[in-house]
Amino acid sequence: MRFRLTAVAVLVLSAIVATAGQEILRKGAILPPKVIKAVKAAYTPEAKAARIEGMVRLDAVVLSDGTVGNDVKVIQSLDTKFGLDEQAVKASKQWKFSPGTKDGEPVAVHVTIEQFFSLRSK
Repeated sequence: MRFRLTAVAVLVLSAIVATAGQEILRKGAILPPKVIKAVKAAYTPEAKAARIEGMVRLDAVVLSDGTVGNDVKVIQSLDTKFGLDEQAVKASKQWKFSPGTKDGEPVAVHVTIEQFFSLRSK
């Protein structure tokens, strides 16, 4: 039996923005960041063998240069035993964005990224 592995990533913008000084602002005249490059999380062999499927939800900050900050946090776990949460964090740190802006200036924006893991039979 052959299986197709699918990992899907989704970006969900939150309603707050962090400026360079870490001040949190309410969303208003903020243009959200736009995904330029989304990296799908990879299945670990152990998670594949255990047939684990589902979603990892992550909290991240898109910095004013369009990169994802190092402090990516799992806010909804799928798997800590076989490494899928870790793979989701690793992949999300590789995403690239056009930065969010406020009054025409790039700002850091909190985002929620969802990484989906699915095993589908062919």
